[in-house]
Amino acid sequence: MFGTTGATDQASGLRRMQAMAPPKVIAITGGKGGVGKTMVSANLGVALARENRRTLLMDADLGLANVDVALGLQPKGDLSDILSGRLGLADVILDGPFGLRVVPAASGVSRMTGLSSSEHAGLINAFGELDEPVDYLLVDTAAGISEDVTAFARAAQEVLVVLCDEPASLTDAYALIKVLSREQDLVRFHVVSNLVRNADHGRALFRKLSAVSEKFLDVVLHYAGAIPLDEGVRKAIQRQQSVLEAFPEAPAASAFRRLVDYVEKWPTPTGPKGDLEFFVERVLAASQTD
Repeated sequence: MFGTTGATDQASGLRRMQAMAPPKVIAITGGKGGVGKTMVSANLGVALARENRRTLLMDADLGLANVDVALGLQPKGDLSDILSGRLGLADVILDGPFGLRVVPAASGVSRMTGLSSSEHAGLINAFGELDEPVDYLLVDTAAGISEDVTAFARAAQEVLVVLCDEPASLTDAYALIKVLSREQDLVRFHVVSNLVRNADHGRALFRKLSAVSEKFLDVVLHYAGAIPLDEGVRKAIQRQQSVLEAFPEAPAASAFRRLVDYVEKWPTPTGPKGDLEFFVERVLAASQTD
């Protein structure tokens, strides 16, 4: 079972978290699988870490975890070990490229709605007890519109939707934005066009999604840029590396550096919403009410 800490330990952990600047929490999601969501998450995390931003990448695809595989990492444990109480968060965090920190998930982990009260408390405490400072928390969600996905998106400060030029990608991205808008009251979304031929192709793809979303939904979509269809990305994936490691001069690597510039312009949170402990608490609360 998951052990709980005493009131003194909890208060100490909360004060420690409040003493550190809260991170920017970004949920990276997409309407369907196969759009390159995990590739974008991993490469954005590496790009931020490369710029000396203290970045924690959380694999939140509880059914098909693969961030560790994408970066060639060997997990010592995962979220299931935290939930069981066998390991703490600090025990399972992996060291990735350029100092990126990775929290691996595990295939077959129970959905958030299946967690017991003690597991809820334990997971919150595990994140609250992390005493290393974090500038960015990137959350690589599952594909689709499951309760897990909506809970993570609702708890984050910003939502980055990955889009590619396939009819199903457009329709499913719209469906995701519709659910998050009407059921979770989210109004602001960032969109990155992936696997595009050129800059014009990326903007045209964004305009297709933006036009229908802003016409029928009370939302605002912001264009985060485009990631080109790049042979370097395919080769990097085969090597289980980010493109910034394998081919730092590749067009896609440059695109991720531009994406970092875009993300850096987002305001830094000033309240507890950015605390890791508070983020997890919001995830669990959202999963119980959805």
